[in-house]
Amino acid sequence: MNEIFTAIGLLLFIEGLLYTIFPGGMKKMLNSMKDLSEQKLRVGGLIFAIIGFIIIAYIKKF
Repeated sequence: MNEIFTAIGLLLFIEGLLYTIFPGGMKKMLNSMKDLSEQKLRVGGLIFAIIGFIIIAYIKKF
């Protein structure tokens, strides 16, 4: 359970850094996302979820 909270904290930390360092770029990205279809967003989300799972599995293995 502790690992889940660590992962969520790391996610929020990285996302916060992105908004702090690149506020204009993040606004542009979010505006462009609203024009994407739901199917493209689902596929993108699934790809990132798989990549995250692979990274976690790799870290846990070693």
